Amino acid sequence: MSSTNIQNTTTSSMDTTVTDYSVTAKTIDEATSDEFVYSNENFTKYLGYYKQIPELKKSVDALAMWAVGKGWTADNRTTNMLNLISGWGEDSIDSIFWNMIVIKKINGGAYAEIIKDDAENLINLKPLNPASTRTVVDSKGIIKRYETYIDGKWKTKKKEDIFHIVNDRVANEIHGTSVVEACQWVIDARNEAMADKRRILHRSTIRIIEVDADDSTRLSTLKTQYAEAIKNGEVLLVPKDNVSFPNVPPISTAEHSEWIRYLENFFYQAVGVPKIILGGSQEFTEASSKIGYLTFEQPYMTEQRLLEQDIFLQLGLTITFNRPVSLKEAVQESEAANTGQV
Repeated sequence: MSSTNIQNTTTSSMDTTVTDYSVTAKTIDEATSDEFVYSNENFTKYLGYYKQIPELKKSVDALAMWAVGKGWTADNRTTNMLNLISGWGEDSIDSIFWNMIVIKKINGGAYAEIIKDDAENLINLKPLNPASTRTVVDSKGIIKRYETYIDGKWKTKKKEDIFHIVNDRVANEIHGTSVVEACQWVIDARNEAMADKRRILHRSTIRIIEVDADDSTRLSTLKTQYAEAIKNGEVLLVPKDNVSFPNVPPISTAEHSEWIRYLENFFYQAVGVPKIILGGSQEFTEASSKIGYLTFEQPYMTEQRLLEQDIFLQLGLTITFNRPVSLKEAVQESEAANTGQV
């Protein structure tokens, strides 16, 4: 007989058995010696994300394109100097600027070798592999020099010989921050969900067949025929009363699709590039498209200003990147004309 005594009740231990979500603590990567070396150890991993995740690649590419794609203006001497730069031989100064912003966002920092003539005039700017480039700082966190890995050895490069730009550097950290670092979880989750859905949809086409399992030869033949039919997209024809095809309902993937869409929208918020910028306009209204376009103006203009300042401070050149067409005035006019809004 069960006990009904109220004094025998107890409580669960959820506070100790189920842990709350918490963020892992981070420390600043700061210099701890007078010869502190920072190597871009995660670059190859982040580069893998960039090259294999289409939404990440196109987002980073789009930001760089909007920042430098409209060209730039400078005085005649600077213009002639920059127009002669060829990078690895097939570059232009525009493609080099685009390359530098892309690598800056992926790796957290981008490097290019500054090549000058005997008169100290800039004659070339050659992008470098971050995996083969490292930064050496002193105990105060000030850059002393760079080192590049060539012919099996680390070779010293003076600070003045490397054009170096960083992304989202905080406090006294001796490197920038990759956009992949903050987006990695949502990228992994979305691609896992997409792979799961693809597998579910693919396998939902496979039917359960009832056969006479006692006849092993007949069963083996039917397995081969059925596999070939699915592989080639053909119809399998069998004699009447030999096999049966039960009605197996397809797997519902509506919630799965909603989860993927949520992660996709979350990704674009995390990376800071509105989806409308990449051309995905079918799910947006005109008003939301304008707002998405307008809010993107500050991010790409910030990239322009930062690159202009780096070029001036490190190359001694003054240039101004052309701004893409702004919708600010158009949005203001639309708002003013909408007298019925609250």
